[in-house]
Amino acid sequence: PFPASGATDLVARVVTQRVAADLGQPVVVDNKPGAGATLGTAEAAKAAPDGYTLLLTTSSTHAISPHLMPKLAYDPRKDFVPVAHVADAPSVLLVTNSLPAKTVGELIAYAKAHPGKLNYATSGNGTIVHLNTAAFSAQAGVDMTHIPYKGTALAIPDLIAGQTHVLFDSLPTGMPHAKAGRLRALAVTSEKRSTLAPELPTLAESGLPGYSSVTWFGVYLPAGASPALVEKVHKAFAKAVQAPEVAESLAKLGVEPAAPRTPAQFGAMVQADSNRWATVIRQHKISID
Repeated sequence: PFPASGATDLVARVVTQRVAADLGQPVVVDNKPGAGATLGTAEAAKAAPDGYTLLLTTSSTHAISPHLMPKLAYDPRKDFVPVAHVADAPSVLLVTNSLPAKTVGELIAYAKAHPGKLNYATSGNGTIVHLNTAAFSAQAGVDMTHIPYKGTALAIPDLIAGQTHVLFDSLPTGMPHAKAGRLRALAVTSEKRSTLAPELPTLAESGLPGYSSVTWFGVYLPAGASPALVEKVHKAFAKAVQAPEVAESLAKLGVEPAAPRTPAQFGAMVQADSNRWATVIRQHKISID
């Protein structure tokens, strides 16, 4: 079983279908939503480290939630063993058409010339959308007003109407509005250009060197899993995400297969990600509702 939630559930179903075929045994995806997927994670932390229960989770739950929810029933580092980096979902920087900015540089220049006049929408306090914008504002040196919504889908109409001005959205939900001319897409948040929107530059190449943020998806085993088991599960998932049909299915979700990483490299990446978001959360005094 894979305790999962939301988009994680869909990614899990795509990838584990191939894993099950390769291993010759069924894999059941057990969707466990609630409290930002931390309830399902806590359940997985208590499971036996025998390979019959794994956790497929995201950066939002594993690298960000611990800094916003200090009383979690588990420790993401002590209670789990990193196994496989499965996929990444970059975000896209969208602006309302009423803004004159057609590039990231022009957006930054406009924001600096009009401090505090621009609003940015998010899917709520402490979400990756909020953190992406906070990191952007800090590095760009701009001052914008935060308008939290209960999901980016609710923010889009106000962005189109010009009542809000900036939004970091997922590619599947944001790009259709940009392609239809209702909004303007300026850049993606990934380190490299996304294969899902190759025409868009990255923020790093648009004047913010080093800026990189994706929602990653990864597999963990409960603490105590043997090195042999970790290696076996790692190989199964590493092979699955390289399959063309898996990449094609992930693309429909706005997700890209992860670059090959060993379990140790995946663990180091997650820790660096966690440290980075801890700094952003602390510096901007971000808390959840």
